[in-house]
Amino acid sequence: MAGAVTRSRGEHANHPSPHPGPHRSRLRPAVRPLRRGGAGPRRTRLAEAERPRSCRRPRSDLAGFFGSRITALDFPPLLDGIDLGADTPLDRARALAAEAWGARRTWFLTNGASQGNQIASMVAPSLGRTLVVQRSVHSSVIDGLVLSGMDAVFVQPSVDPAQGIAHGVTAADVAAALERTPDAAAVYLVSPSYFGAVADVRALADTAHAAGVPLIVDEAWGSHFGFHPALPPGALSLGADLVTSSTHKLAGSLTQSAMLHLAEGPFADRLEALVDRAFRLVQSTSASALLTASLDLARRSLATDPAATARSVEAADRVRAAVRALGRFRVVSDGFPAFPDIVGPDPLRIALDTRAGGITGHEARRLLFRDHQVMVEVATDAAIVAVIGAGSVPDTDRFLEALHTLPSPLTGSGPVPAAVSHLPVPGPAKLTAREAFLSPTRVLPAERAVGRISADTLAAYPPGIPNVLPGEVITAEVVRFLQRTATAPNGHVRGALDRGVNRLRVVD
Repeated sequence: MAGAVTRSRGEHANHPSPHPGPHRSRLRPAVRPLRRGGAGPRRTRLAEAERPRSCRRPRSDLAGFFGSRITALDFPPLLDGIDLGADTPLDRARALAAEAWGARRTWFLTNGASQGNQIASMVAPSLGRTLVVQRSVHSSVIDGLVLSGMDAVFVQPSVDPAQGIAHGVTAADVAAALERTPDAAAVYLVSPSYFGAVADVRALADTAHAAGVPLIVDEAWGSHFGFHPALPPGALSLGADLVTSSTHKLAGSLTQSAMLHLAEGPFADRLEALVDRAFRLVQSTSASALLTASLDLARRSLATDPAATARSVEAADRVRAAVRALGRFRVVSDGFPAFPDIVGPDPLRIALDTRAGGITGHEARRLLFRDHQVMVEVATDAAIVAVIGAGSVPDTDRFLEALHTLPSPLTGSGPVPAAVSHLPVPGPAKLTAREAFLSPTRVLPAERAVGRISADTLAAYPPGIPNVLPGEVITAEVVRFLQRTATAPNGHVRGALDRGVNRLRVVD
């Protein structure tokens, strides 16, 4: 089974990559020492991670809620036989992850892919002064611009006006941006999108390399790519140079755990030491052994059990087929061929146009959870997005039944209106993100902040794509969009000073 995974990934690679063979794929080096430590002879631990005996009793708060196994395995860092010394189990786990994803080197992250995006942004100044960035990147990339102080040239993504969602960018758009950016350091883009749109990473990598700069890909939602023929190939195999991977999203590791992969490419020698140093700047010195062990387990499952991934894809395909057959709702990815920046969908993401069925996405998500205990990943005015993790097979019949018993309040008075919350056009940039963030500021009522320069990043969540950046002029359209988002069911605006986005921080 593992051999089949290796062949599948090799078909997409630019060069032979040292994927682990069957024996190495099945190893779990980061897990074994924890199991030995947790289940071995009684030890006296006079160290930070030793919990009071009361916490380990069956009825204690920690052990009683999580189970005593959690507290027994919650080891501190810098232990011989785990992460201290030569060729440690943690070293071997990271090496196996690099082989599995086809990387020269892989770092285990315990603050999510956001940490990987911050690291990538921090090392980019070594290559130039300006990042060429897809405007619909995650807010953590903008946080990285604040940390690095770099200038940015933004490339606007395509937008589906019916759904009010952003997709990706084309190689031609990136080439044009690079042409007008002689001091470019790197190209930074997102693939797949929150709605499962996969970019033409090969063409984008070729475009970046032709301009002499690396391609950095936020592949947070694509950590499973390349591990089965039914999935798109991973960004590293298509020429990306540095890739963030939110392993906890669809690959099965614990929440907050992620990976950062460096390709064996033309920029590897220059970037490797820089990435390692930046990693130490932002990684906790008390990284959770539970999170790092979960990354090792997730890697092993992906690399050794492609049949489980196949079952997940089949389950997602069944949902889409049933939705098409029943006809009430629409499958959003069926419209992807109309966009030149999209080369295909992620089959494990099921984006459904609910307004076509007479109900907003926000209301559909609320009722699915309240009345049917079915949780979907995200909702917009127009749609919901359900996600099936690699190796998971949820009760799809239950989901379909719950979906099709939803009321249709929008159909009571004529045709279903179009989506009401279109993505706002951002205001012009007047300062770099770092300049605005560090400037003297004042807080104003939202209506008085229109026309002023924002000091904060404000991003509708999910998906966390910034709608206004530090240094950009705040527009009335942006304010209305963010306030609508904040008042929608499950709506949230990251960076807002209050829940209703009634006040904004501006540059004084």
